[in-house]
Amino acid sequence: MDLTLISHILCPYAQRVSISLMEKGMEFTRINVDLSDKPQWFRTLSPLGKVPLLKVKTMDQETILFESSVILEYLEETGPISLYSKDPLQRAQERSWIAFGSAVLNDIAGFYSAKSDDLLEIKRNDLREKFARLEEVLSHSSWFSGDHFTLVDAIFAPVFRYFDVLETFEDFGMFHGQHRLLDWRARLSERPSVQKAVPSDYPDLLREFLLNRKSALSARMIKQTAL
Repeated sequence: MDLTLISHILCPYAQRVSISLMEKGMEFTRINVDLSDKPQWFRTLSPLGKVPLLKVKTMDQETILFESSVILEYLEETGPISLYSKDPLQRAQERSWIAFGSAVLNDIAGFYSAKSDDLLEIKRNDLREKFARLEEVLSHSSWFSGDHFTLVDAIFAPVFRYFDVLETFEDFGMFHGQHRLLDWRARLSERPSVQKAVPSDYPDLLREFLLNRKSALSARMIKQTAL
């Protein structure tokens, strides 16, 4: 079976899939596309015009999977190891927090796209509240569910990566007093699969993307850069 991950270089949802594949030791090829100038072959493959896609090639057919949640579940069913806990109730809880992670990503998009300072502050407070909830449920173990890296960890690694760049401009106070969360964030940043999920120039590419948003955040970033 040959696997090809089709993604955008900044896409956090593609990062999830990449991390999962590497944690499972599954070989794959990665192709990045420019979503601002989508090639026709990509339009043909992607029903929603979005990434990630996973092309699965077997002896007798080639199948395209879309939507990261679907791809991740397929990898759980076919991969050599599972990134879910063995207990059914714990697995269900992990799936719930994966959905929470997607909601956090939506809030981050709202944060960097906010057109006014007032809306930016609302989105910042939304994120603070969600990170505070995470702090409450985190244990003192190495990873979200204990001593083993799970899919929840893979989901939140791209979340925290945004702030590695954002915090070079300003401390937005997202994680003040949240010591378990900060420890988890640091461990995730050191995980080889997390580091390899993006290219070495990812911080520069994300910085450029954020600066070009023509948003309240980009205006503040430009001001900070000029100082």
